[in-house]
Amino acid sequence: MKRASFHTLGCKLNYTETVTLGRQFRDRGWTLVDRAEPADVFVLNTCTVTERADRECRQIIRRVLRNSPETYVVVTGCYAQLNPDEIAAIGGVDLVLGTAEKFSLFERAGSFEKLPVPQVYVSCIDPGAECEGAWSDDTAGRTRAYLKIQDGCDYSCTFCTIPLARGASRSLPAAGIVETARRLGEEGYREIVLTGVNVGDYGRKEGSDLLTLLRRLDGVSAVERFRVSSIEPNLLSPALVEFILGSKKFVNHFHVPLQSGSDEVLGLMKRRYTRARYAEAVAAIRAADPFAGIGADVITGFPGETEDHFAGTVAFIEDLRLSYLHVFTYSERENTPAAGSRNRVEPRTRYHRSDRLRALGRRIREDFYRTMPGRTEDVLFESTAPDGITSGWTPGYVRVGVSDAGHLVGRVVPVTITSAAPDLCMGAPAVESVALT
Repeated sequence: MKRASFHTLGCKLNYTETVTLGRQFRDRGWTLVDRAEPADVFVLNTCTVTERADRECRQIIRRVLRNSPETYVVVTGCYAQLNPDEIAAIGGVDLVLGTAEKFSLFERAGSFEKLPVPQVYVSCIDPGAECEGAWSDDTAGRTRAYLKIQDGCDYSCTFCTIPLARGASRSLPAAGIVETARRLGEEGYREIVLTGVNVGDYGRKEGSDLLTLLRRLDGVSAVERFRVSSIEPNLLSPALVEFILGSKKFVNHFHVPLQSGSDEVLGLMKRRYTRARYAEAVAAIRAADPFAGIGADVITGFPGETEDHFAGTVAFIEDLRLSYLHVFTYSERENTPAAGSRNRVEPRTRYHRSDRLRALGRRIREDFYRTMPGRTEDVLFESTAPDGITSGWTPGYVRVGVSDAGHLVGRVVPVTITSAAPDLCMGAPAVESVALT
């Protein structure tokens, strides 16, 4: 039986599409194996958001070929779309597929025979192209699934290559999303995370919007809970916030990219909001639910960011009452306006600022976790560690562990939280009978 292995670089959307490609192989009778094992075909789904992702792509390909020189190597994803010639020049690569060609892998590869010269299929992304559907498991226990609802982006942020790599914003039909969610719920998935490049832009070109979709999904009885992966601040309307906070299905968790706490830097980035608008959105959520999960992305070292700008970002974040931070160090991307800026921040300064923000992020998460003891939260249990602690996530994205509770994996159980550490709260099932079943 033929064997295929896969690896994903980048975001959950990339991972979701990789798993969908894997199902194409499995449905044709292939065995899926870990990439460390010998395989007939290796598929690498790439990212190009950071410089490190580009380097890692090259390293992974070379490592696979060292272990198994006859493996047929397929490279697809954002890096393949933007730099196909660079990938084709890596020795041993057999097939390079762009964004539009990703899901036609079998049609392009044919018999998967290695050739002296790699085949490259990378085309411009048609503005009217359909959005390809995809969904993936997040854990082995069929607890959470990621469901793609949207792709591409119409924004022009000066640091970002995503519009070049994935094309214009486009959305999947609501009826198909609802049907897929229903089927996943019936197959045993407890939580579905809605994902895309710019999720908040869902349906705009089709005469609909994200709120309309969420209302339809709210009626899917087979799914216990939904989570929205990320919403841009300018698209996080009061109506969306009110609906999510009032829904029994959608969890009170908001990931809202910030990028900078300086209006001047936000302007250089061509972001579509001000710090005042961002603070207003967070304040509205906190006023309605002090325990809602609120996360943010932040970029350090963007061209033109002074020490005063950075200090202002730190102070702004400290006042926001967030739950966690994702910190990214700025790296130049080809064909983006920011890459040509003369106001570069030295790499050493960028990394130093990232370290400072990550330390702040750890403190923010720890402070948020400290508010949990005494509360009873519904926890979706996902796995059991070697130390016997079974853990999962609350609606507000707090990781909670329970001792000697492996039987709870795959279930949503109310847990009374008793203690908090920086990365894990501990608790006990709120209903004694639950612990014994």
